[in-house]
Amino acid sequence: MASCGIYNHLVAFSNQPTSKPPIFIASNPVNHIAVSPRSRLSYSLSTLVPKASSTPLEAIIYQETDEIPVPKVIIDQDSDLDATVVEITFGDRLGALLDTMGALTNLGLNVVKANVHLDSSGKHTKFSITKASTGRKVEDPELLEAIRLTIISNLLEYHPESSAQLAMGEAFGIEAPKHKLDVDIATRIHVYDDGPNRSLLSVETADRPGLLVDLVKIFTDINVAVESGEFDTEGLLAKAKFHVNYRGKSLLEPLQQVLANSLRYFLRRPTTEDVSF
Repeated sequence: MASCGIYNHLVAFSNQPTSKPPIFIASNPVNHIAVSPRSRLSYSLSTLVPKASSTPLEAIIYQETDEIPVPKVIIDQDSDLDATVVEITFGDRLGALLDTMGALTNLGLNVVKANVHLDSSGKHTKFSITKASTGRKVEDPELLEAIRLTIISNLLEYHPESSAQLAMGEAFGIEAPKHKLDVDIATRIHVYDDGPNRSLLSVETADRPGLLVDLVKIFTDINVAVESGEFDTEGLLAKAKFHVNYRGKSLLEPLQQVLANSLRYFLRRPTTEDVSF
């Protein structure tokens, strides 16, 4: 299937060499995004190859003159204690998403609940996802990123008109975005107090493959624990909110500054710094 090829290219792009983080241990694994170090993973992104069905069940034909909506993919770790909630929106163009559900199943996941609701922005399809092996929510950042890439690869396959609306459409779609984001301008980072025991980190930046995993690596490098969060892909942008703590307490102002500076440096530096030629 062509969708598998797109996914493999996305994965290969996201697996450019980076430094490995130290072990990240969170205080309460039920609500946490990442509790397992890379060394304990029994799989990697490069081996997670989703396979959609041979029939394009999600393809719907639209006139070229129709306005193309902004695709949105939300990975929500906050709203459900027992499952990872995924929401996909692309105006009113999405079908039943049977191919996407099949591809998620091939990642070793169960779709335990699905629902659809309509509003002025279009049709919103939500899946509640658990790991098939444990029956619990997805906590590993690599698998969360694999879920995101799987959904985006299916969007590019079955809705090629989304290519110009997605950052990953430049390399893997039929049409590159007409307007590219300036990373310096697009990147916004804020840290807020969220009670005595945790802080709320907000990150907005230009999207790219592997971004979720890389953000978590930065947190672990400075021993900041992630309790829960939400990662949104909204067209060319990635928008994330993380509940974080340092040794069970909210981040003091000096550590907030260290975290913000580390993220700004990493997100704004040229990607060629990570590649050996």
